[in-house]
Amino acid sequence: MSTPAAATGQLIVVAGPSGVGKGTLLAHLRDRHPDLRVSISATTRQPRPGEVDGQHYYFVSRAKFEEMIAQGELLEWAEFAQNYYGTPKRPIKEAIAAGERIVLEIELIGARQIRESFPEAKQIFVLPPSVAALEARIRSRGQDNEPAIARRLAQSKVELAAADEFDYQIVNDSLETALKDLEIALFS
Repeated sequence: MSTPAAATGQLIVVAGPSGVGKGTLLAHLRDRHPDLRVSISATTRQPRPGEVDGQHYYFVSRAKFEEMIAQGELLEWAEFAQNYYGTPKRPIKEAIAAGERIVLEIELIGARQIRESFPEAKQIFVLPPSVAALEARIRSRGQDNEPAIARRLAQSKVELAAADEFDYQIVNDSLETALKDLEIALFS
């Protein structure tokens, strides 16, 4: 069952530490609500196996990303794990103007930038059931070496300490429960 888009569009921020399951939750949410749009971010990191440019991310060079920053083309951006990530402005503004709900899956720094530029955006933070569970998830992906895992875990502590800055906090312990909580936050 899908909820129709509001007469005026809505920007929704979903943030949380790397490996907490934001992408998985949003993929399942999109299955239930196909009218819900998820923004595509730009990044300077290399594509992971199976990722497609323009579908998962816009994969750009560091020079191109820095040009986008200089031209004011990004709604928010941050450097994380030695790569830039950011949200192109134009598609977000177009979606909101068209009355669509659009979700940004971003990190803490970006969420804080959005809070400044779009204070009416709904802000949702996804938490792991524990730091140990988060570490296990990051390791199980098999995508990072030990120094990268250590950086992600150190950053996650900073992000977890900021959870109360958000309108809603959702613990991703059970996928089904977390999805229901996310739906309540989105559509309330």
